[in-house]
Amino acid sequence: MTIVAMACKNNNEISAENYKDDNITSKIDSLLKLMTIEEKVGQMNQYNGFWDLTGPSPKGGTAAKKYEHLRKGWVGSMLNVRGVEQVRAVQKIAVEESRLGIPLIIGFDVIHGYKTLSPIPLAESASWDLEAIEQSSRIAAIEASSVGINWTFAPMIDIGRDARWGRVMEGAGEDPYLGSLIAKARIKGFQGDDLSSVNTIAATAKHFAGYGFSEAGREYNTVDIGTSTLHNVVLPPFKAAVDADVKTVMNSFNEINGVPVTGSPYLQRDILKGEWNFNGFVISDWASIREMISWGHAKNKSEAAKIAVTAGSDMDMEGYVYIEELAQLVKDDVIKEDLLDDAVRRILRVKFELGLFDDPYRYCDEVREKEMIGHPKHHEAVLDMAKKSIVLLKNENNLLPLKKEGQKIALIGALASDKNSPLGSWRLASDDNTAVSVLEGMQAYKGNSLVYKKGADVSVGKTAFVEEVRINTTDKSEFQSAITAAKSADVVVMVLGEHGFQSGEARSRTNLQLPGVQQELLEAVYKVNSNIVLVLNNGRPLAVSWADAHIPAIVEAWQLGTQTGNAVAQVLYGDYNPSGKLPMTFPRGVGQVPIYYNYKNTGRPKNVEGNVFWSHYIDSENTPLYPFGHGLSYTTFEYSNLKLNGSIFNIGNDITVSVDVKNSGDRDGKEVVQLYIRDLVGSVTRPVKELKGFDLVEIKAGDTKTITFTLDKTTLGFYNNQGEYIIEPGEFKVFVGGSSAQTLEADFELD
Repeated sequence: MTIVAMACKNNNEISAENYKDDNITSKIDSLLKLMTIEEKVGQMNQYNGFWDLTGPSPKGGTAAKKYEHLRKGWVGSMLNVRGVEQVRAVQKIAVEESRLGIPLIIGFDVIHGYKTLSPIPLAESASWDLEAIEQSSRIAAIEASSVGINWTFAPMIDIGRDARWGRVMEGAGEDPYLGSLIAKARIKGFQGDDLSSVNTIAATAKHFAGYGFSEAGREYNTVDIGTSTLHNVVLPPFKAAVDADVKTVMNSFNEINGVPVTGSPYLQRDILKGEWNFNGFVISDWASIREMISWGHAKNKSEAAKIAVTAGSDMDMEGYVYIEELAQLVKDDVIKEDLLDDAVRRILRVKFELGLFDDPYRYCDEVREKEMIGHPKHHEAVLDMAKKSIVLLKNENNLLPLKKEGQKIALIGALASDKNSPLGSWRLASDDNTAVSVLEGMQAYKGNSLVYKKGADVSVGKTAFVEEVRINTTDKSEFQSAITAAKSADVVVMVLGEHGFQSGEARSRTNLQLPGVQQELLEAVYKVNSNIVLVLNNGRPLAVSWADAHIPAIVEAWQLGTQTGNAVAQVLYGDYNPSGKLPMTFPRGVGQVPIYYNYKNTGRPKNVEGNVFWSHYIDSENTPLYPFGHGLSYTTFEYSNLKLNGSIFNIGNDITVSVDVKNSGDRDGKEVVQLYIRDLVGSVTRPVKELKGFDLVEIKAGDTKTITFTLDKTTLGFYNNQGEYIIEPGEFKVFVGGSSAQTLEADFELD
């Protein structure tokens, strides 16, 4: 029996008392004294799954080398090993065959669900419903933990202003305040109240930091931002994640100030582990330590290992750098063993907190695996999340909701019958073609005559070893059947947009219009029947200016996961009144990108002199197509009576803001009441608006509710260029409304 296994056995079961911080620290210190340099480095090494763990051991090559490292205790974590049988097998090697028997932590990209999928994270963020978002992550944790996984590489909390970057689908949008609250909700959902509970998993805040600002929206590209943007936009969600006790942080592929962040001591040592007192561990993104060589920051793997470990990167994901270089660097006295001890302490702490030293197989329960995967309650919850994520962008003449009987409806678009694309990107464990299609969702309503025509394929096949689609840019052979169906329909519902694999990692785009021949299809149908409801399926903001100018009703339905079709149909038919609001600005054209609501004023923000010398385009308006926070309902809301509890306040005093919101329509509905401020003059220039509060409130038809917000020292200040939080006296504006563009306005002063 291994040493650690005996230590646990002799101590009987590890009780809740043993999980107290001082007990864990003592156990870690004792274990560190037993470990060789190689075993310490091993804890800092993560390998990808490499063979069928229930079969014979690999013979020769990289797989055999990894297997031998497992047996030696030179692997601290495995990723992409899933299923109770596989996880138990790999854990058994680590625990029962290595000298110390230190258990593995098993990681996986559980991004918006495991098998039962919620909407993509950007879509969930459109709900502005923090409880629902937390519940979504809770379900993901329950399913993932039931198959042996105890660590997810989520949530992604990068602020994203550039819709060309495919990974905006994985985040919470463009605003640091909303992004911070959603980060907390997702972490709470994954980690629960007790990480040692068998149905929780450790969360990862990623990517630290600045990845969402990749130049030109191109994946893996450089980042060049100022310190004001770093401290006020990029870092707040990560600080919120640390405050929420996130257990791990993943660094990113980009550089900032000429230093790859994997090798940045300023970000990892000074801010994260120093100023913020983060006590979890930092994992690299896939091979990002080794990639510092390509960046021109390290000349070889040995130097890359030295830079990364010194900077505070604790675990190497599939980079082979630490495992090959660190031990020798310590033995040659190039780096101190204390650096390894710090990293290993952090890694072991998370393993203790997960309860893996109590029972390495605690996540390996075939009965729970069978019961939890695809549980009916999970489907109910992801359906609820999907409905809350839908945003009604436009609804002229109350075309929506659809009548439930007596109409002839033409449903058009290949995405309408697609059962795979709606699952979205980042669904590694899901089964293909398991989404409820929009066609299936609408077929559940029997009162109308429904005719479906594809019109045109979006994709024409897949390439590469990961899912990547080739887009149909030529085949219009089925246009005519769609046009014929539209001619005789009372209402046409067209489901158009991106394929689910057109967004996500490594899927940057330079064209944000409808891909392929879909725009031509939309215009061809419009010529014969303008009574169109356009349902958008997409993982990022699209530039749909033509549709906005011509189509009477537009629904942003994103990629909503397993229950997509049921959610869309229930919204279209009015069984659910949409309440979603955009978490990202939609541009008029790609030339406006990056575009975001909380921009800075310029020296020439307006055309005050009636000439061309001001900040504008000559071929487009500056304003977005749909602003941040925009979203309609099947009812209407009126805002009035904006009040503050004074006009001049001392710094440090709370400011109370109230507003009356009336449901002036004939349906009950939910409204996201949004509060923004503007600091008119600052030592560092401030944005024209900053979200500082919101309230998702349900109001019955005809009723009025008074909504109250409090502005305090946590919301009235900002970070200067030294990263210091300051509050300055001066004049402010406060805005309250249903979007960043439609608000009431008041003034106050800080003295």
